[in-house]
Amino acid sequence: MPELPEVTAYIRALETRVVGQVLEAVRIRTPSLLKTFEPRVSELEGRCLNAVRRLGKRIVFEMDGELFAVIHLMIAGRLRWTQSGVPIPKKRGHAAFDFPTGSVLLTEASTHKRASLHVVRGEEALARLDPGGVEPLEVDFPAFRAALLRENRTLKRALTDPRILSGIGNAHSDEILLAARLSPVRRTRQLDEEALARLYESTRRSLTDWVERLGLEFEDEFPSKITAFHPAMMAHGKFGQPCPQCAAPIQRIVYGERETNYCPNCQTGGKLLKDRALSKLLREDWPATLEELEEGIQTRRKR
Repeated sequence: MPELPEVTAYIRALETRVVGQVLEAVRIRTPSLLKTFEPRVSELEGRCLNAVRRLGKRIVFEMDGELFAVIHLMIAGRLRWTQSGVPIPKKRGHAAFDFPTGSVLLTEASTHKRASLHVVRGEEALARLDPGGVEPLEVDFPAFRAALLRENRTLKRALTDPRILSGIGNAHSDEILLAARLSPVRRTRQLDEEALARLYESTRRSLTDWVERLGLEFEDEFPSKITAFHPAMMAHGKFGQPCPQCAAPIQRIVYGERETNYCPNCQTGGKLLKDRALSKLLREDWPATLEELEEGIQTRRKR
C-alpha cells in the first residue's frame, strides 16, 4: 500500500504535471470506485486543479469552488500518467482524469476492488475523511508521545493506526521498528522515555530518508513502480535475508493480509515470535479487515 513516502512521490509528480490545469473530464469505468454521490463527480469537470495534497494515505485534488476529489489507493491501487484520452484498461482500470497535457489513470492490480474516490465540498467535509492521526514529520516529541500513549497498543498497531499516526502502514512500520530496535508486539505503555524518544527519532528519520530516496529515484519521471516491497528496505519483505544491522536472518509473522517482518536479534532479544501466540494477541489489537484498519475502526472480538 502506498504510504507517506510513496504518496508524497505521487503528489510531487502530479504537481509538476497537472496543477494549474483544467480537469477536462473524469471517466469512471468501475462504478463501485465512487463512494459519494453528492456532489456529482461530473461537477469536477471544467474546473481548475489548484493543488494536490496528502490526507493520511489519500491523495487530494483541490479544485475550484472548494471541491475535492479524494483518492485512496488501498493495497493495490496505483496511478499512471499517460497521453490524454487513452482508453481505461479493461482488466485493471478504474478511472481516468483527463487534463490538456495528459491523463491520470487509476488502476488496481487485485481481484479485491478496494480503491476509492470521494468527491466532497468544503474543508469541513474533507476533514471528516481524516481519521485524525498526528503527522509524524510535523509533530514534536511531546505530541508524538501523547498520541502513542493514549491507548496501550502493540507498537505495530500503534504505528499503523491512522487515528494515532498519519500515513504509516505495514511496510514503513517494519522499517521504523527495526531502526528503533523495538519489538512489534511490545506495548506502547511499556516503553520508557528513552525508547519513546528513540522511536520518535527513528520514525522521522526513516520516513524522511524514504521521501528523499523516492524523490531521487523518480526525479522527473512519473512514479511507475510503487511497491510495498522495495529492494532497499531493511526488513519489510526481507524474510530469510540478513538483517543489515546484525546479519541475523529476518523473520516474519503473517496475520490475515498483513505481514510483519522483524529481526529477532535486534528487536526481540533473540526470541522468535510464534504465529499462534501473535495471532492471539492481534485478535485483541487488530481490525478484522483492511477497510477497518484504514478507517481507524477497532473491532472487539469475544475471546
